[in-house]
Amino acid sequence: MPSGLAGADIEALIDDAEEISEFLSEDGDDNVGLRLGAVLGGTTPLRDKIVFADTGSGLPGFGDWAEQLIAESTGKLGTGLLPVVASLDAPEIVDLPDDVVPVLLSAIDALPGDEVDGTRAVVSGTLGSQLFVWEYAVAVAGRLLGINPFDQPDVEAAKNAARGLLDAQPEPTPADFVDGAIEVRGDSALLGNSSTVGDAVQSLLDSLGPDGYLSVQAYLDRHAQSSLEGVRAPLARTTGRPVTFGWAPRFLHSTGQFHKGGPASGVYLQVTGAASSDLGIPGLPFTFGQLISAQAAGDAQVLADHGRPVLRLHLADRTAGLAQLSSVIESLAGTAAHAASRPDTSGNG
Repeated sequence: MPSGLAGADIEALIDDAEEISEFLSEDGDDNVGLRLGAVLGGTTPLRDKIVFADTGSGLPGFGDWAEQLIAESTGKLGTGLLPVVASLDAPEIVDLPDDVVPVLLSAIDALPGDEVDGTRAVVSGTLGSQLFVWEYAVAVAGRLLGINPFDQPDVEAAKNAARGLLDAQPEPTPADFVDGAIEVRGDSALLGNSSTVGDAVQSLLDSLGPDGYLSVQAYLDRHAQSSLEGVRAPLARTTGRPVTFGWAPRFLHSTGQFHKGGPASGVYLQVTGAASSDLGIPGLPFTFGQLISAQAAGDAQVLADHGRPVLRLHLADRTAGLAQLSSVIESLAGTAAHAASRPDTSGNG
């Protein structure tokens, strides 16, 4: 209905889905949904990071839609598939880690899944057919993973924590320390002797395991602070691991389920910011700003309760803090690149 109200051709959308349904009813190699589902959930050992890159599909935003479908459907019972929306030149595509399956969204000139094998998937097709194929494939992947793809048991946990904070109206947790325009919060095991934002971020990255991932969670204005998305690629280069970036609270209903219900392999960088103005919510005893703060604190609390490392950075001044954080991450990426380029003098090769 929202698509129809926005002016989409609903009849064409349904016709495209109906056309591909004929292929999805087959048991053989022509069933691209089965093949794609096998690539997503049937590799041994499981390659559980699915990195999307668009090569001119004509479907802007499709990777973001697939991100929610995959993460929320499969991330539970300690397993699941982590979708990463990236670009063709992303570190996860260029330097392919062993646990990554690249998915290339190509131009609409063939049926979806025209090239699917055990190492990658190249998919193309109209919007209606793509929607149907991916929903089918994720259901198949869920079967292979041994989970129910039709529930989201851990999404409610963050909501409950946020409601509890709103009801109790506790005082904000004091910052562990302040560096420039950024307040830093985290548990003592993570922060250690950190005294700068750079120290704290490096400590978080150091806690990342060889099969892990980093999640950047931005509780900011996705238009006014859109430049923050630029930290994803430098962080991926620095860590050599997949990095997701999510605007809050949207990600709570996509990768948020995977964060809490999936494998305990992630580390989390939460970025919040002071609001220059705030608005009350009619009929409720709190403001929109307080609601957003409770969502952030509630999600961090649930992640910590699950034993996930969480670093919380609050930008006391959004403009200055954003510039400071971007500079810190670029500096860390430069240091990592320099270390990687130095010759090995240990005598070990």
